[in-house]
Amino acid sequence: MKVMVIVKATPSSEAGIMPSTELMEAMGKFNEELVDAGIMLSGDGLQPSSKAVRVHFSGNNRTVTDGPFLETKELIAGFWMWQVKSMEEAIEWVKRCPNPMLEDSDIDIRPVYELEDFGEVVTPEIAEQEKKLREKLEKQSQAY
Repeated sequence: MKVMVIVKATPSSEAGIMPSTELMEAMGKFNEELVDAGIMLSGDGLQPSSKAVRVHFSGNNRTVTDGPFLETKELIAGFWMWQVKSMEEAIEWVKRCPNPMLEDSDIDIRPVYELEDFGEVVTPEIAEQEKKLREKLEKQSQAY
């Protein structure tokens, strides 16, 4: 099962306050454990929403709003993509994670949809298109 592990933003992350050397070392060690266990597929930290834009969709209209965005509990400061056997395994790994923030923080774990989760709306043509896209992505990632 693939999950996205979402590190929620905090006031300090939104203020652009950098972590300590000790926290960077601890997170590096944790990431190394994830990679060595074959769990981590990718992961990155995100810059504060003051450097972001939000695109709102309403019918055919698009409205672009510059950050910062006020509600930090709804913002993401970073993420991992993990391949795990179960939600329980993902929870156990997150429990081992150093607190990624300077203050109390939250990490959400959300399952990623698999193509078969969409049921009969996935035609053979859609399945073939998805397969080709994934193969193309894999080739592109190998080029880097």
